[in-house]
Amino acid sequence: MDFITKSQIKSPWLLHFDCGSCNGCDIEILACLTPLYDVERFGIVNMGNPKHSDVLLVTGPANKRNYRVLRNLYEQMPEPKVVIGTCGCSGGVFHNCPNILGGVDKVIPVDVYVPGCAARPEAIIDGVVMGLGKLADKKAKAKAQTKREEQNV
Repeated sequence: MDFITKSQIKSPWLLHFDCGSCNGCDIEILACLTPLYDVERFGIVNMGNPKHSDVLLVTGPANKRNYRVLRNLYEQMPEPKVVIGTCGCSGGVFHNCPNILGGVDKVIPVDVYVPGCAARPEAIIDGVVMGLGKLADKKAKAKAQTKREEQNV
C-alpha cells in the first residue's frame, strides 16, 4: 500500500446520518466520541460533508420521507466508500410501520451491519473497524484496476 492509501485508512472521515431512529443509536454514537470510548484515538473524525467522507454511518430504518436524502448523500461520497448500518438493519422497532421501507439496504448497499437496539458503543466501534478493513480492500482493488488500465493503454 502506498502512503496516501494507508493514511486514508488510518484516518477515515465518517459521516453520520439519522434516517429516523428513536435516538438510542444516536446517543450511543455520541458516546463513542466521549473520552470513555474516544474513537478519535483510531483517527476517526466525524465529518459533516459527504464529499469529504470515507464512511457513511446510518442509524434508523429507511422511510418514505428520507430515502432520497440518504441516496443523495451516498452518491455524493467519493469512491471507494463504506456504509455501516446500525439498528435499522431490518427496520428495527419500526419494522411494521406504514411509512417504513425497511432496512437501509433497501435504498443503498450496506457493507457492515451493527445489530442491536440500541447498538452499544463497543459494537459500533467494532463495526467501524470492520468497515475500515473493507475500505482497505476496496482501495486495493481500485488501485489494482487503475494499474491494469494504465498497462492496457
